[in-house]
Amino acid sequence: MSKQQDDILIGNQVNKAELKNPISRALVAGFDGALFQLLREAKPKSIHEAGCGEGRLARMIHAEFPVSLRATDFSRELIAENQRVGPAGIQFVCRSIYDLDRVEDTADTVICCEVLEHLEEPARGVEALRSLGAKHYIMSVPNEPVWRVLNCLRGKYLSALGNTPGHLNHWSARAFCRFLEAHGFTILKQRQPFPWTMVYGRFTAGT
Repeated sequence: MSKQQDDILIGNQVNKAELKNPISRALVAGFDGALFQLLREAKPKSIHEAGCGEGRLARMIHAEFPVSLRATDFSRELIAENQRVGPAGIQFVCRSIYDLDRVEDTADTVICCEVLEHLEEPARGVEALRSLGAKHYIMSVPNEPVWRVLNCLRGKYLSALGNTPGHLNHWSARAFCRFLEAHGFTILKQRQPFPWTMVYGRFTAGT
């Protein structure tokens, strides 16, 4: 059953760390590979993952990059569980993306994966990320309408035409890039780990 906090779904609908379907595992492995390729290019001196959910990515990142790592999420329940299971080298903090603080939450590299599609105010979320003034940003969202089609093909969420519960925003790769560029984001690299869109870049100062 989906978990909620303040009438908002929290975490992933499927635990990506415990996938049994080999196709699903391969898709997630492709996503992880694209993310880590971009992280290696960024050569981060410090990292902040905004919207860390269950902490799967944060723990993987911590294992490869021996730098300061902060992971935030609006869910008190998920952050408490992350703090309980560790590891100690990750600073898990309960904080909404809308409330990110330039002093406390800034990092050399900011990651925001599988978050923006859930926001009622995605533009406000992007501006909050921009306010951190990071050198590098990596962001990802489901690639639509591919995402919905795949859900329908596997018989999921048919009454919602394949829309995953909690997904409020739907971008094709081109639409997502245009959305970010409208907020002063310069895309340096774009990856398409099926069925996601992932971008790496930075915000232009003064725009």
